[in-house]
Amino acid sequence: MVMDITSHTHHISQQYNLELETIRTHLSEMGGMAQRQVNDAIQSLIDADVERAEQVVRADIKVNTMEMTIDEECVRILARRQPAASDLRLVIAVTKAITDLERIGDEATKIARQAIAMNKDGLAPRGYIEVRHIGNNVARMLQDALDAFARLDMDLALNVVQTDKQVDMEYSTAMRELVTFMIEDPRSITRVLNIMWSLRALERIGDHARNLAQYVIYLVNGEDVRHSNIEEIEENVNSKE
Repeated sequence: MVMDITSHTHHISQQYNLELETIRTHLSEMGGMAQRQVNDAIQSLIDADVERAEQVVRADIKVNTMEMTIDEECVRILARRQPAASDLRLVIAVTKAITDLERIGDEATKIARQAIAMNKDGLAPRGYIEVRHIGNNVARMLQDALDAFARLDMDLALNVVQTDKQVDMEYSTAMRELVTFMIEDPRSITRVLNIMWSLRALERIGDHARNLAQYVIYLVNGEDVRHSNIEEIEENVNSKE
């Protein structure tokens, strides 16, 4: 059964409808929290804004709490409702998605901690262009992945998966350039390493956004594409149109 946005409105039990809608709404709220963490973390690094970075670190507690809340809601639905078909896929997808969102929050916190550390040691000599560029791409991936989840939009989800491949290539290029820079100027090693760790965190956020997009494909057509290559995913999505 291919699922669309109206697939969860047909239950006789209005309470069941409400429970399903609640986990979708809470997932969206958690996604918004993770987005703010990522955006603020990137900006705190670029602007050397310690106050904003500390806010990102504190916000991680709220994201973790939200994950546990949604997880409990999903467990209750599984235990009480014994969902099947598209409803079961929804609950499974949400439980997986909140894990990725929680890890996105963790990666954003790592970037914020690097921003705090770099503020103490002085500005890095280079690397902010790469942080801004890759950060913008990753933030857009996360936004699109959450939008795709909310709208059950497989085409948008596919675009996120495709963008992740591009981000991985840009990350590899940036890392090579920064290694070269450290070799040329050993005095910069500590500060450039902070940038490299931040870029690594951004690349991981992109991976988690890709995972969210893959859950959308599973949610819509029931196909698990987590271990499929990009060509197989494209074929899967296009065959359902």
